[in-house]
Amino acid sequence: MIQIQSEAWQAIVSHAQAIYPNECCGAMLGTIDGDVKTVKVGLAIENAFTGVQHERYELRPEDLLKADREARSRGMDLIGIFHSHPDCDAYFSETDLKNSCPWYSFVVLSIYKGQFHHANSFLPNAEQTEAPKEELKY
Repeated sequence: MIQIQSEAWQAIVSHAQAIYPNECCGAMLGTIDGDVKTVKVGLAIENAFTGVQHERYELRPEDLLKADREARSRGMDLIGIFHSHPDCDAYFSETDLKNSCPWYSFVVLSIYKGQFHHANSFLPNAEQTEAPKEELKY
């Protein structure tokens, strides 16, 4: 299960709404206690995709490493990645699965007409062949 604290959730949703109609992306920092991941910080990261950004996002490796360093400097872990889907549902696409890291949770936000609609979290398997939904609380 992944639970996102109120302040972190507000930062994530605000970033997604501000970047609309493009896809936003960012990192989730927090703690892991057994099967429970608690997100304490939603860290916005620039979408580095050079194509049409309302269809896809891309993270630069150096930005992900910077987020990991930020987490460690705060005594936290890099728990996962979030991104938005403008004007469509919060699902994990084939592209998302292909580009995923199996050790991270992936939260996808559905943003319709600039407003938050719903979200889902996904946890890819090690082979990156499927990403079942993960219980999400926010």
